[in-house]
Amino acid sequence: MKTYLVGGAVRDRLLDLPVTERDWLVVGETAEAMLSRGFRPVGKDFPVFLHPETHEEYALARTERKTAPGYKGFAVDASPEVTLDEDLLRRDLTVNAMALDADGRLIDPYNGQRDLQNRLLRHVSPAFCEDPVRILRVARFSARYAHLGFVVADETMALMADMVAAGEADYLVAERVWAELSKALVEPRPAAFFQVLRDCGALKAIFPEIDALFGVPQPEKHHPEIDTGIHALMVLEQAAKLSASAEVRLAALLHDLGKALTPSHFWPSHHGHEQKGLPVLERFCERLRVPKVHKTLAAHVMAYHTHCHRVLELRPDTLVDMLQAIGAFKPDSCLEDFILACEADARGRTGFEQRDYPQAAYLREAAAAAMAVDTTSATQNGVSGPQIGAAIRQLRIAGIQQFKQRRLAAEQPLSA
Repeated sequence: MKTYLVGGAVRDRLLDLPVTERDWLVVGETAEAMLSRGFRPVGKDFPVFLHPETHEEYALARTERKTAPGYKGFAVDASPEVTLDEDLLRRDLTVNAMALDADGRLIDPYNGQRDLQNRLLRHVSPAFCEDPVRILRVARFSARYAHLGFVVADETMALMADMVAAGEADYLVAERVWAELSKALVEPRPAAFFQVLRDCGALKAIFPEIDALFGVPQPEKHHPEIDTGIHALMVLEQAAKLSASAEVRLAALLHDLGKALTPSHFWPSHHGHEQKGLPVLERFCERLRVPKVHKTLAAHVMAYHTHCHRVLELRPDTLVDMLQAIGAFKPDSCLEDFILACEADARGRTGFEQRDYPQAAYLREAAAAAMAVDTTSATQNGVSGPQIGAAIRQLRIAGIQQFKQRRLAAEQPLSA
């Protein structure tokens, strides 16, 4: 059985990056032969097997022929006659179309090593245009390697733009879009994912809610970058520096979707954009089948990010109501993630990237003060039902009021 290490493991080894998983290609064998050796089949659309001991993936060499629009419209040939070069030819990028044989010799028929050295993401062949998922994959690889200086080759960007113009992006289904988006969000430079999609015209087709932000102005005094779309990507960049969480990064990116709904005669003001954006967020999450944990945090950040920015000015009752609304008093509180997304928003502005965000510490301390109050008295004196919640709210308001008084007293200079 002739086997070759292929794909990302070869690419990352040549880049001196950690190899987290290995994929193997088998040439000259049949599915029956693999089964006879104890391999377990896992592939639905083409023959992929798990090694009986290592459980690593072994795929039969194959070719693909386009038969219909979209990413499922392929006829697959995985016969023993398919060669290594033919299998590598069907892959998306040259940097992913290399193999290592059993002796560690590099097989590189499409100059992937050269493109690695030149920091280029380049398609292997014109067949790239047959699969619209490849648009998302190129964007995701940009998010992964942009910090190393990688860019999309001009001819590949042009090919992707042609695919979008031909309507190929319209065949992408929610599961595949979310699969690529969720991976891109945790890459080192997730903003590059969306920039590449915008550069080839795919952002409008795949993420119209985000695309609609570009060209919408904001007050220059608070947003020197002016453009809301640029601000959204800057916020995502800051979120990536503050947190590795996909939930935090997505919430940071989507927090201003409501600004795209502001009538142009009100520009650059966006009064009420926090609430106006919630139905847009709901449709976004429903269409892409975004997990509930991501959706919940994104909704909290969208609705209350301006409250967080003004937290030092909020009345104790307003602050308690906000903390209650975002679930800060629950055992599974996401308060810290909420704060990080809001901090990313504050720093995602031209010239504000290194600005301190004292609101973060203040909100943490205020929430701790509200959580520390003894709420047992709320259930005494015959109080029941909704009255208990109202009584607990008053106790927390008092706790935050005391916190504010202590803080104020600590800031007063000592008298002579």
